[in-house]
This record gives sequence, structure tokens and C-alpha cells, in this order.
Amino acid sequence: MRKSERYTLMMRYFQEAMPQAASELHFQNPFQLLVAVMLSAQCTDKRVNMVTPALFEAYPTPASMAAASLEDILALVKSVSYPNSKALHLKQTATILAEKFDGQVPSDIPTLMTLPGVGHKTANVVAAVWFDAPVIAVDTHVFRVSHRMGLSDGRTPDAVEADLEAYIPEEIRPLAHHWLILHGRYVCTARKPACEKCGAAVFCRYFSSKR
Repeated sequence: MRKSERYTLMMRYFQEAMPQAASELHFQNPFQLLVAVMLSAQCTDKRVNMVTPALFEAYPTPASMAAASLEDILALVKSVSYPNSKALHLKQTATILAEKFDGQVPSDIPTLMTLPGVGHKTANVVAAVWFDAPVIAVDTHVFRVSHRMGLSDGRTPDAVEADLEAYIPEEIRPLAHHWLILHGRYVCTARKPACEKCGAAVFCRYFSSKR
């Protein structure tokens, strides 16, 4: 099967199976989304969603978080992975947003990546989820699913991102980002993919190789 055909089948399947796919992180504005995504690095969305209600209540704006002590922020995020560095990055980023961006989260990826603790993947997520930018963030789920389904053979997240964006139309890239993440999280899992329950198995390279 040609790669273009596999992409066409994949997009058709996901559009029918998950037409309303969305982030599982809880947020109400771009600042909350940025904070949640920063906390989610190497941490589950479930854990982040347990932490953020109290964090957002205590610090609803960049200015309020910038004014907080590092110790107080750390106390609220201590149950996530790498809490010390994340607490520091949150305070630093909040300070920059308050002082240089009038409390607003920038919409463009290069500017987002100038914020402490915001790498390419985090910037892509924020840009795609809130600002509907035509980009796809490649996390471990997207990387794994893309390889298994035969959507990319890229050796790095950047290479996989380039393949996905070369074949997936701009208007559905933000949605495709969620399709791949959720498929990897609940169906095409790392240890034991549920191929027998997967509606995409018929055009999946991994499934075909097992038959």
C-alpha cells in the first residue's frame, strides 16, 4: 500500500471514529493550557488534572504566578514529574508573560519557544489546541503510532512531524494531533496494542506484519 493511500484511509477512519477528539487536559484559557502542557512533560494528563485546579485557583494569571514564591508553586506541583524544574519554569515563564507580553500567551511557535520550559512539542501543542495552528506535536504516542501504522519511518520527532505535515491537510492537523495521541493512549498502546479491537488494523503496517 502506498503511503498516500494509507494516510487517506487513516484520516477517513479517524474522522468517523473520533470526530470530536480533543485534549484531555483541563483548561479554560491559553495561560492555563500552557501551564498544563508544561506540567504534562513525562507525566500523565490524569496527574496534571489533579494538580491544576488548586494551582489555577491560587494563580489565575501570569502576574499572580510571577508574584508567588518558588516554594509556594512547588508545593502545588510537587506530585508531578520533575517538580523542581517545572516549578521554576512556571515562575520564569509567568514573569516573562506578565512583563513582556502584557499577560498574554503568544500565538506563534518561535516566540512560545523562547519561554523557559517550552520546547518545540509544547509550543506546537499550545499553538494547535488554542490557536488552531496547522501543526502536529509529536509526543511518544504520536511517534509510536506513526511508525506502527506506516505513516512515517522518521528517526526523530522532527522527522515524523515533517512526514505527518506533508500528508495531512492543514485544516485537520490540529484534530489529527488528538487522533494519534488518543489512539496511542487507549488502543495502540506501547506494551500491548489492541489490534483485535482496532478499526484501523486493516491498513496498519504493524498489524499486517503480524499476520
